[in-house]
Amino acid sequence: MSRLTVTVGAALAALALVPTAVGFNPQVAGLQIALRQHGLYRAQIDGVQGPRTMRAIRLFQRRHRLAVDGVAGPRTRAALGPHGRPLFGARVIRRGMRGYDVGVLQFLLRRHGLRTGRLDGSFGAQTAAALRRFQRRAGLTPDGVVGPRTARRLCALRACAWPRRPSPVTTRTHRIVRGETLAAIAGRYGVSVRAIARANRLDPRRYIIAGARIRIPGAPAHMMTRSFPVRAAIDYWSKVYGVDPRIVRAVAWWESGFNNSLVSAAGARGVMQVTPATWDYVETVLVGSQIPATTSGNVHVGVAFLRQLLREFGGDVRLALAAYAQGPRSVRRHGVFRETRQYVMGVLALSGKL
Repeated sequence: MSRLTVTVGAALAALALVPTAVGFNPQVAGLQIALRQHGLYRAQIDGVQGPRTMRAIRLFQRRHRLAVDGVAGPRTRAALGPHGRPLFGARVIRRGMRGYDVGVLQFLLRRHGLRTGRLDGSFGAQTAAALRRFQRRAGLTPDGVVGPRTARRLCALRACAWPRRPSPVTTRTHRIVRGETLAAIAGRYGVSVRAIARANRLDPRRYIIAGARIRIPGAPAHMMTRSFPVRAAIDYWSKVYGVDPRIVRAVAWWESGFNNSLVSAAGARGVMQVTPATWDYVETVLVGSQIPATTSGNVHVGVAFLRQLLREFGGDVRLALAAYAQGPRSVRRHGVFRETRQYVMGVLALSGKL
């Protein structure tokens, strides 16, 4: 291999965005820009969901009579209007468009040292010129359009990943036998309870009737991942996110006994007992892509959320664990409840034994 080839290869590799801060997620920049458009966020657009971003989200939610949980889920993003959707990577972006993804595009171009004008989520002349300069530098056709190839060169992080084309979905029928639960059926076929409930218009909190037939939606190919044993999944995702695996194992054992079929009365599911709201928050804000409803996926969501709580509470493990059980907003507003303190003590005691 020639020296020139190595130099060119290194230059192109440098075009793949690398995070420079803990908790960095380019998708968060789109949220910050949307909040700025509403006059609620005046800090730096940095792609890190810190205290100022959280305060802006909560203030926006209060003003629009939404649940004030600090989570920029689908309802909050819909209330943000045109700048609240879609996420970067959900569509091809062209000049004249505006939206959440355009704001992320402008942020990424600026991170690559290119001038885009204001970070306002509107794809105008300056953004188009900056994009074409980037494409020429990256050896791409300078068409001023962001498709999968340009998006990957702009940002190689998982949060920016362009979704693959889904495989055809197959559906099968299952006859419910006495004593079965939706969780058990979901585990048998390798799909989520939520998917079965949605396919059959069922309330997952209610009883199902023995003898009834329900449709089992198949999982698209891109949703299938290697099946990890619980401990292997915990070790893997703990390493990815830099969280102490002993703490994660203790949380998983305390929450579910390593049982991924467990569904709580509050709707929390799986090994890490993740609620639907938390799953959505992790997918849309922390990770930026869909996470499969498998054992490994459940652990992934739980560990990513725990890492975020550790960051929000300055690395204080006790407060992060309390927030995992009680909710971060509740901990900040009311302090740690007595039953939560018992939870934290129990998890910490287990962490040295599992």
